[in-house]
Amino acid sequence: MLAVRDHRAKPSAWAYELSVSREAIDLYLASDIVDLHIDSFIWTRLFGYKLDERHEHGLFGARFYSQVDLPRIREARIAGGIWCITTNPLRPARSRAPTFEANLAHLESIFAGVPDDVALCRTTRDYRAAKKADKHAAFIGVQGGNALDAPGALDRVAEHLLKVTLVHLSTSTLGATSAPMGGDGALTTRGQEFVERLNAHRVFVDLAHINRRGFFDAIAVHDKTQPLLVSHTGVTGVKPHWRNIDDEQLRAVADTGGIVGVIYQKSFLGEPLGRCEAIVRHLAHIIDTIGEDHAALGSDWDGAIEPPRDMPTCLELPRLVDKMLIRGWSDTRIAKILGGNFLRALALLRP
Repeated sequence: MLAVRDHRAKPSAWAYELSVSREAIDLYLASDIVDLHIDSFIWTRLFGYKLDERHEHGLFGARFYSQVDLPRIREARIAGGIWCITTNPLRPARSRAPTFEANLAHLESIFAGVPDDVALCRTTRDYRAAKKADKHAAFIGVQGGNALDAPGALDRVAEHLLKVTLVHLSTSTLGATSAPMGGDGALTTRGQEFVERLNAHRVFVDLAHINRRGFFDAIAVHDKTQPLLVSHTGVTGVKPHWRNIDDEQLRAVADTGGIVGVIYQKSFLGEPLGRCEAIVRHLAHIIDTIGEDHAALGSDWDGAIEPPRDMPTCLELPRLVDKMLIRGWSDTRIAKILGGNFLRALALLRP
């Protein structure tokens, strides 16, 4: 069993440590906390970063990496998370699928190595069982669908996956990225077929990172009975940026019953002082535009991001709840954002 502090034993001490209200701590501990996008496995692959060991702030003060690990995830009482395997865009096409399968086995073996603390999950029933057993529910996602664009590749691994982003930071055989120089290309025929295959396997189609044209091309072929996901993004209504999505895109996701997770990268949030209040502003815009049933958290922890100064790791997450309470948001609304909206969408896709 991982050695962690249990803040449930002394909630007042945690509130004092974080300089937040006891109300914020109590609500946080009573809620399902789910993160739609955790990218720490990148550093495991590159430098052997051990997910099952506790780390401090690393070489750069929790910038870029060392923002989470499984001990800190457990201490922060994060009930569930989608742990992502990111595709290397420079890897030759013929080796992408075999490499992905090896990485998938590696990540699953890490979770299997801490069975008292983590349960590998794929469905709502799995999540509930993990919650009842007081374990972190680990889902697996893919960032960059071109890892699985070879014939049969997705079919071999789909039962292990909860979500797939169609593209990442580079344009691929599936479509164009929203990143600078990504262009205005349409979702390709192969990309359209890939969306249909994800739908067939009831895997979330994640529209983070794709360009605007491809975003709507994907929606046009997507199964309208399944909720869409934008796992980690900002919104242009607060901060115009190539990485953020606009109100029309928000409405298109909401029309499917889907959810939008707000990222923690400071430059996408547009907060000059680097405070977590910026995350709440993006959440507020989502709520004002499409309602409180579609807003969620998608940190991108360890995805080479620079998080808010007052929330450098997952251990400070209750500060976000404190900011929401200061705005006068109800406990119900906050609980939806923290994880309830994800669980509603998950139940639509995988009961």
